[in-house]
Amino acid sequence: MVHSFAMKPFQLAVLSLSLTSLSPLFAQPPVPAGGIVYASGLEGPRGLIFGPDGLLYIAEAGHGGTQATPANCLAVPPPVGPYKGGPNARISRVESNGIRTTVVSGLPSGVGAGGDTVGVASVAFLDGNLYALVAGGGCSHGNAMAPNGVYRIDRTKGTADLIANLSEFFNKNTVSHPERGDFESDGTPYDMKAVNGQLVVVEPNHGRLLRISTAGVIEQLTDISAPLGHIVPTAAAWRDGRYYVGMLGGFPISVGSANLYQISAEGNVLDYWLGFTTILGVEVDKDNRLYILEFSRKAGFPDVGLGRVLRITGGVVEEIITGLNVPTSLIVGPDGAIYVSDLGAAPAGAGRILRFANPVTGRKLSTDELKIKRSFGLAREDQ
Repeated sequence: MVHSFAMKPFQLAVLSLSLTSLSPLFAQPPVPAGGIVYASGLEGPRGLIFGPDGLLYIAEAGHGGTQATPANCLAVPPPVGPYKGGPNARISRVESNGIRTTVVSGLPSGVGAGGDTVGVASVAFLDGNLYALVAGGGCSHGNAMAPNGVYRIDRTKGTADLIANLSEFFNKNTVSHPERGDFESDGTPYDMKAVNGQLVVVEPNHGRLLRISTAGVIEQLTDISAPLGHIVPTAAAWRDGRYYVGMLGGFPISVGSANLYQISAEGNVLDYWLGFTTILGVEVDKDNRLYILEFSRKAGFPDVGLGRVLRITGGVVEEIITGLNVPTSLIVGPDGAIYVSDLGAAPAGAGRILRFANPVTGRKLSTDELKIKRSFGLAREDQ
């Protein structure tokens, strides 16, 4: 069966263009202070999840292929597209001895004109079953026979079965404000979380938040583009009865231009927190603290060593990890440590997972660096 990765079209593609030019720097980048290499040799590591077996599962984008977008399919416009696809995305698992093993392979992967790779974007466990979010599938990514969607993974057999066809859903259900300059007809879903017995998916290219049942029923929780326009939502977490959704922001990067939105269970945008930059991960730990992964803090275009993790406790925002190299996802493990997909947008084979002990305290951000703003007046500033 198939899978894919998702980084927002024009904005993510421009990001990847700059990263492709940096590829020589990816050979031996320094491990940031406080971190250790937990797994290496990965092909575009993206979403992470710990399974009921206590092991870490990794979504990998792969490196695309040679299959072109069919003539009867809406191709992704330059400079992002066209894409070329191939069956080389996979899901890996880190065994108790630290060795990487393949859970399932042969999943759809696509590579854009600028080197942007998409494959398996995210993984989640629900009721003991492993699910994969594919973003590199569909004809617009050179994988006409393998749609984007949610797949149920048989960990014993190493197979993937499609339960929700997102390519079909996206083509039949438009959003209020699509961005035609970088539109991907199959979408580029990026993040997936298990919330209240269902799977919640964030789709950046069209700007949607979806809810998907284990029976494969797809419900659009909210069209984020309707109230907010083309903001490129990338990641979400559930806390205290609402979703916290991070946005990537535009390119070239403007420091402090990305927001963290609070969206109700019914899909209504409540408030936002202002002052972030290039958000690609949002997580909550067992103590109800929020974690934000920023891809790069450099104005202009991304660079290695400029990713970081922020932790929000009440109204206090702390910088707890710095020096990350084009990171693409994070998770707080059952041991309380923080795991990051580092070099996730680097060339295939350079990716790695870093583990950091969760610090008791970090550098508190000043109000000049980040402020909590009200937009619609419905959320408290101390949340």
